[in-house]
Amino acid sequence: MEYVLLVLVGMLAAVSGAIAGLGGGFIIVPVLALMYTMPVSQISGTSMAVLFVSAISSTWAYARQKRIDYRSGLAFSVAMIPGSVLGAWTTSIVGSRVFFVALGLFLMLMAVVINFKPTQSRGGFLRPTVTRNFIDASGVEHRYAFNLWFGSGVAFFVGFISSLFGIGGGSVMVPTMILFLAFPPHIATATSMFSILLSSLVGTISHVVLDHVLWGTFIWLAIGALAGGQIGAKLASKIPGLVIVRILSVCLFIVAIRLMFKG
Repeated sequence: MEYVLLVLVGMLAAVSGAIAGLGGGFIIVPVLALMYTMPVSQISGTSMAVLFVSAISSTWAYARQKRIDYRSGLAFSVAMIPGSVLGAWTTSIVGSRVFFVALGLFLMLMAVVINFKPTQSRGGFLRPTVTRNFIDASGVEHRYAFNLWFGSGVAFFVGFISSLFGIGGGSVMVPTMILFLAFPPHIATATSMFSILLSSLVGTISHVVLDHVLWGTFIWLAIGALAGGQIGAKLASKIPGLVIVRILSVCLFIVAIRLMFKG
């Protein structure tokens, strides 16, 4: 019964994570904390490993839909990687209650702000430096411009918290891409998963080296995540952008509450 529950948790996490571009760790982390008595480092490490599997599945599905901005995703992942290594190392030595609460409040703010339309007149540090224009598999053309340096700076922070908490950095990256970088919601979720795939590989390796992954638990969660990633990506392609934003807002509140009551 325990194994069946883990498979279902992995599937649910991957489905919801793929739809909102978060990765699903916001479900896995609290469930592991409730089901088992284990150090925070092992919860984060095991969740990160499952996140990597989920990201593989979701990214493969999004690639077939041609919704991934590969150039932007690669740039963001390069910035995430050093943050992922730092986050994995920090997990074993730091557990700051103040930091959890502060991050939780920040995510709650993002959950509210993301519902406002991004401004088209952006200047200063948000002044666009690159322009993207491509057509997805359904024939829809996507055209947008954003500041790559600002996005990369946020990506470093995202890599750090993703590896530190094992929750998936999409909880910060997707709202940033939609609100401040003017990404269309569907492209933001797909590109975020691609970035998470590359950075979570490094984060997972770091946790494995530090012996933070519980392999028995990971295997059953991963089985569910492989199936859930495919299902979530297919559902996301059929959901309007506005609905994705609303779902993301709810997920952000869940993540925020979990972080504020963590430990």
